[in-house]
Amino acid sequence: MAIRSLLKLAESNFNFTSPHFPLTSSVRTISSSIIPSHLERVGFIGLGNMGSRMANNLIKAGYNVAVHDINLSVIKMFSDKGISVKGSPMEVAETSDVVITMLPSPTHVLDVYTGPNGLLSGGNPVRPWLFIDSSTIDPQTTRKLSSVVSNCALIEKKDSWETPVMLDAPVSGGVPAAENGTLTFMVGGPEEAYKAAQPLFSSMGKNTIYCGSSGTGSAAKICNNLAMAVSMLGVSEAFVLGQSLGIKASTLTKIFNSSSARCWSSDTYNPVPGVMDGVPSSRNYDGGFASTLMAKDLNLASASAKEIGVKCPLTSEANHIFTKLCDEGHGTKDFSFVFRNFYSGKDEL
Repeated sequence: MAIRSLLKLAESNFNFTSPHFPLTSSVRTISSSIIPSHLERVGFIGLGNMGSRMANNLIKAGYNVAVHDINLSVIKMFSDKGISVKGSPMEVAETSDVVITMLPSPTHVLDVYTGPNGLLSGGNPVRPWLFIDSSTIDPQTTRKLSSVVSNCALIEKKDSWETPVMLDAPVSGGVPAAENGTLTFMVGGPEEAYKAAQPLFSSMGKNTIYCGSSGTGSAAKICNNLAMAVSMLGVSEAFVLGQSLGIKASTLTKIFNSSSARCWSSDTYNPVPGVMDGVPSSRNYDGGFASTLMAKDLNLASASAKEIGVKCPLTSEANHIFTKLCDEGHGTKDFSFVFRNFYSGKDEL
């Protein structure tokens, strides 16, 4: 059955009411002799700020990694270090036991899997027994795609796997955690596949949480980012009100962080310039988690809520605020830029 037909069939079955980085520095290194044979050859597609660092950690851990990205400059960086590069997702699939994708949107994920020269476009059967998508996409798309993958056959049986499987495994922690190999993975899909993939997750992250069946990892991720967006808005609003009432943001930060208002947006990712070093607000909101990505994730959360009939008024308001920020030309700024742009907050002098 053709891939596009399988995708349509899957859809009917689910009705829900470029970075600079070191390739040689060490985070963790393990002997390639202890890598399980079913995980030895890893394909990685999507080498942006997050994906490049995740792939780098797999390389340092001893995996035989092949990579692909449409950004030729980042591909050259890998190629110059002797890493195998491929011209298309299909070429990655032809040489891999496992394929990991880290892409910007559901459209990109579908194209990489089912588009021309996609992972599944080489025909049925396929070589990889496991597909891991670490992109942040909606759970509905994840479930449809997982069904498409499971309807394929394997060229060669891998241990107990007679058909390929897919895990949705989005991450949290941002670029620093991707660099240091301390990401948190939220994983949905068959539990047996999750257990079998643990060495891969351990090479890229510090925490791995099994969420349940297919799509639950994606659901956990959009819920996490929804909470993160609303928290940032609440903290920013409180800081601006405090400044207007004569309280310094640094003073409020001390109060928040020793009381019930303490949260990641206050104690780890403070949005007020001059309060905390090493965060985007300390460097004119450059780097970090782009506002375009936050707006995208909030749109995914809003769409998912609407599809199943759940009221999420704060999601809608946050989505409106971040979309407006992007429409005004600030999409590349870190999402904590709402403190300055939306609330007109002041720097801490």
